[in-house]
Amino acid sequence: MDNKKGDDISYRRRAIRLTIKGKRPCEILRQIPRCRPWLRKWQQRYEQEGWAGLTSGSRGPQTSPQAYPSTARTVVVNLRRKLVRSCVGLVGARAVRQEILRCRLLREVPSVTTIKRWLQEAGLIKTAAPTPKKVYYPHPRLTKDRALHVMDWTARYLEGGEKVFAFHTVDWQTRALRQTLQADKTVASATGHVVETWRRLGVPDYLQLDNDSAFNGGGKTPRRFGAFVRLALYVGIELIFTPPAEPQRNGLVESVNGLWARTFWERNHFTSMKAVVRKSAQFTDWYAQRYFPPALAGVTPAQASQRVKRKRLTQTQARSLSERLPLTAGRLHFIRRVAAQGEITFLGETWRVGKRLAHQYVWVTVVTQLRRLEIYHRCSEQAAARLVKTYAYAIGEPVHRLPPQYRRFRVRQRVLQLL
Repeated sequence: MDNKKGDDISYRRRAIRLTIKGKRPCEILRQIPRCRPWLRKWQQRYEQEGWAGLTSGSRGPQTSPQAYPSTARTVVVNLRRKLVRSCVGLVGARAVRQEILRCRLLREVPSVTTIKRWLQEAGLIKTAAPTPKKVYYPHPRLTKDRALHVMDWTARYLEGGEKVFAFHTVDWQTRALRQTLQADKTVASATGHVVETWRRLGVPDYLQLDNDSAFNGGGKTPRRFGAFVRLALYVGIELIFTPPAEPQRNGLVESVNGLWARTFWERNHFTSMKAVVRKSAQFTDWYAQRYFPPALAGVTPAQASQRVKRKRLTQTQARSLSERLPLTAGRLHFIRRVAAQGEITFLGETWRVGKRLAHQYVWVTVVTQLRRLEIYHRCSEQAAARLVKTYAYAIGEPVHRLPPQYRRFRVRQRVLQLL
């Protein structure tokens, strides 16, 4: 309470005490620096409410001219439910308001903000989640002698509804691109694309991709390793799976998808898959010879590729890769964001990490030959990665040694050095 308000309440009480003693208004006002209307007001307040009436009440209006009738909220809620049940149309706060105006359901039409608040209070729409604070994302850290490929696919429709799938794989260091066009995105199409890529761009040490079922085997049956995973392990490649529903984590190949769409697909008219395949070399040739990726500082992918050596898959090796390969010794990596409950999920299983790392990213590694699961965390670019959890990871089948022709002649990086 400030001094001015405190003095005023003291004057009110003193005035009432003098009134009770029978003092006349002129005598009271000689002792209290106030006017007659002020004295009359508080004498009346005292007569109606007693001493409690001398405390100032709210100065806000007792009624609000902007208040809506009690039926308005009911109209809004019922109209929202009606819109949800309809077969077509929007159901948001703006759509509700437009419907009120169209049907003249209320004399005073609430604002979009008010309608949204009423719908939130009724539990019909969710309150916007607070913006999460930025956390460190564990990017792969590579040396010059380590090759990383990033892979994805994008799709477009031909006239008549036929779909074209463009598989793209990009070499992180040279930005070299390999594209194959397919009529579907099945496991066979995905494996066919990477085998051709490894023949042209070389066999990488790591391949980063998203969690498409063609890549990870579906993830519905725990510890089920699909044909794509088996193929990568068999030739000595470690797969790195980005977090689900975060396509920006594979931004390099996503940008190539967009580049293909802008510079090739949207500037041509195709009526058949054959027409796309026949003309696709124009894009890949332009990309290799005349496109200058920003990361290469004035060098084309073709020029950058001449500066590095890659061990390519031979035609004989490609033919020997059967559709049913054994599970091979190697490592699989999964980048996951820890849920609020302190858990992560991959390949159809949920694993406990701890609530202290909730909403943080962790790096999960499955070492097949050791049947072990390792979870690493790195809190910042400057901090060192550390092992936070280890679990036994039983695999219900034999794990074979890496074939001699695919063994690297250098020691593998430790996981702590990779992230």
